[in-house]
Amino acid sequence: MTPDIKEFGYHIGWRSRGRHTGRHVSTQRGMGMEFRGHTTLLAYPDPRRIDIRQTIRDPMEQVYVRVFNQKSSTPVFVVADLSGSMNFGSKQRKVAVAAEIAQSVAMSATHNSDPFGFIGFDDVVREDWLATSSFRPHTALELIDRLKDFHPEHVGSHGLNEVNRYLPRERSLIFLISDFHMPLPELQDSLSLMMRHHIVPMVLWDSAEYKNMPEFGITSVTDCESGERRTLFLRKPLRERIVQSFENRRAAIEALFMRYDMPPFFVEGEFDADALTDYFHQFVAA
Repeated sequence: MTPDIKEFGYHIGWRSRGRHTGRHVSTQRGMGMEFRGHTTLLAYPDPRRIDIRQTIRDPMEQVYVRVFNQKSSTPVFVVADLSGSMNFGSKQRKVAVAAEIAQSVAMSATHNSDPFGFIGFDDVVREDWLATSSFRPHTALELIDRLKDFHPEHVGSHGLNEVNRYLPRERSLIFLISDFHMPLPELQDSLSLMMRHHIVPMVLWDSAEYKNMPEFGITSVTDCESGERRTLFLRKPLRERIVQSFENRRAAIEALFMRYDMPPFFVEGEFDADALTDYFHQFVAA
């Protein structure tokens, strides 16, 4: 384990169908402690589980065994936005924060005996930023380490609509990392395609985008996704409108995610792994 990567605690609110042993409640029969019921020794030939009392009660003189559910693993993925707006950041670029979060998710998944995978997208799903789900996420961690120094081009984030094709059919825990500076109808269409999975939206914003601006003066702004540059004459009313537009955007994003029962986790500045642990205690039923 890398000592400078802080892990967080998470759990799932459904029964895993994974066949590999792990730490989540599941539907798989095995050597667990959760009692499932009885069946005959012929149906489940495990003499270690013979229930003498149940056997002697049966007038047909069949031998019965106790059946238990095992703890199973669940796939965990990071889906990261690599569009142009993720290159912005005052103290730390958003894409570098995304890399830090992805490292924490990967290490936490490994600690929980869950397989981990990584999917990066901009206008398309990036084949060069893919790491298939694995119980040994060395490839994914190497990819994420490179992400810290990656500088996205002036591209959009339409590839989110294709991410569902790269996810497994088995229900998975998905950490969707983005600033979500995309049209809300487009985001809604993408979320509707991933409804079988549990999505944790991680919203990366930077206060320099809308708070830390001068109240008066001339400034230049660049659209990170189109590369278009504009000059603004900032006055207090314009600055207040910009701040209000971001607050309205926050409310709209929250409303959209809550419509799909996906409470967003906002990161504005440094990533706090302990706060993410609290998020799971608050919003995800154990």
